[in-house]
Amino acid sequence: MDTVKLKINGIDVEAPAGSTIIQAANLAGIKIPSLCYLKDINEIGACRICMVEVKGAKGLVASCVYPVNEGMEVWTNTQKVRDARKMTLELILSNHRMECLTCRRSGTCELQQLAKDFGIQEVRFQQKMEPQIEDSAIHLVRDNSKCVLCRRCVSACQQQGIGVIGCNERGFATEVGSPFGRGLVETACISCGQCIVNCPTGALTERDDTGKVWAALNDETKHVVIATAPSVRAGLGECFDMPIGTNVEGKMVAAIRRLGFDGVFDVDTAADFTIIEEGNELLQRIKNGGKLPMITSCSPGWVRYAEQYHPDFLPNLSSCKSPQGMFGGLMKTYYAEKMGIDPKDMVVVSVMPCTAKKYEIKRPDMEAAPGLKDIDISITTRELGEMIKRAGINFTALPDEAFDPIFGIASGAGDIFGVSGGVMEAALRTVSAILAGDENAPLEFHEVRGLESVKEATYELPGKTVRVAVVSGTKNAGALLDAIRAGEKDYDFIEVMCCPGGCINGGGQPYVPANVKNFVDYRALRSKALYDEDASKELRKSHHNPIVQEVYANYLGAWGGEKAHHILHTKYYAQPKYRL
Repeated sequence: MDTVKLKINGIDVEAPAGSTIIQAANLAGIKIPSLCYLKDINEIGACRICMVEVKGAKGLVASCVYPVNEGMEVWTNTQKVRDARKMTLELILSNHRMECLTCRRSGTCELQQLAKDFGIQEVRFQQKMEPQIEDSAIHLVRDNSKCVLCRRCVSACQQQGIGVIGCNERGFATEVGSPFGRGLVETACISCGQCIVNCPTGALTERDDTGKVWAALNDETKHVVIATAPSVRAGLGECFDMPIGTNVEGKMVAAIRRLGFDGVFDVDTAADFTIIEEGNELLQRIKNGGKLPMITSCSPGWVRYAEQYHPDFLPNLSSCKSPQGMFGGLMKTYYAEKMGIDPKDMVVVSVMPCTAKKYEIKRPDMEAAPGLKDIDISITTRELGEMIKRAGINFTALPDEAFDPIFGIASGAGDIFGVSGGVMEAALRTVSAILAGDENAPLEFHEVRGLESVKEATYELPGKTVRVAVVSGTKNAGALLDAIRAGEKDYDFIEVMCCPGGCINGGGQPYVPANVKNFVDYRALRSKALYDEDASKELRKSHHNPIVQEVYANYLGAWGGEKAHHILHTKYYAQPKYRL
């Protein structure tokens, strides 16, 4: 690799050729503040917080876009640099509604942290601002009075291939919004929440549904149960300043139990049901000449993207509900019957890394029990963290506790659902074992692992060559579908996850500040937590799960049978056939 030698604050630094100053400084252990910069997403040098001095340059330069060159001399902390940054920050704050004590992002706001770092105790140019709320979408609230026009949300939306938000007006009147000032609900937004998780301030937040959960917990007439998705345990610890990638499953269960739920369950168990139904569906399509490639359906952002942008591929989608939907359906049928509870008296809560799950629970055909939605309330990882803090629970001091057993045993295959490639690998474990008639069939399929946008593999199984693809990020999924239409690609089975890297990077996961996100592979750290959990288990195939076996034997009947299909499967609709 070609390298460049330069000096930063008098220190000799060697950086890869093509690096920017901010990247080279990081290698030298020097943090240059920034606000708009997100590596590979938003590299526009707009905020001017990252300005530095460069010998020979006319004026200060933006370090996030200025490339290094041989012999360059850079200063990142001169009085001139500090004064310029502070003035810029004051000007940004002058157009920002500063009600930090009541803002949901207080403590995780990057603008707030910059003000603290620069010692700003008053803003000389402050003007009074009123809230500018747009809350038409089911998953998101936007307040442009807290927007700093960094455009990170705009770039994240474009990275997803959606582009339903952008900058309207010009000059001082510029604001981020949808075309023609429409509400977000009137656009083809897919509810992925990547705009939220990449916003540095409180301008974008998920819709807060914790009040509904508190109300349910306080209602003595309701039996309230909750379940957490696989990747929640790999992210929740970050809400309590634990290292990225810490698996906090035991403490998470203990904390939730102390909130007062009547049952604390694991959506990983429902993921095992998903594999049984999805694997059976794939085998039936292969055997009977069904529509191929079959495409996974567990990511609601991807499903909504397909319905709106690629409706011709809807017959290719598996009819399986997501693990969230299957969990809710089984709670209000099997569990309610087993426990002798009227499902009308139940409240089923899910904790998801995903804001699109708030949309999914309102979809049609998500009613296993007549007239009742499978899931009543879906909250994000962040919302669960907020609830634990509000309850005064000392999360890091909690002992490890186990999920309630009736729906709390999961295979390693269920655990890895939160990672791009995990659904594919889980399905291959079961499908290969069935086709081979050999329970010693492979457990690990490394070709579909990793954070690359698209992964392809071919597996020789008894009587069938299975060609698979794994893709994350809807823009990448769209490109793959275009290649299939053009006859350039041919597969039997495709896994699609809406968010880049999968659910571990979902729009409802804990915020990662840009100065960490730009230089630490946080997605890999969260992924490792799930793969490590899988590797540590003896139970690693979904069809070996004793809960799954018991429910099919004593309640659902055959895999893919009539009862299982009614409870565990759904339908899709070309948009805009319906609007929630």
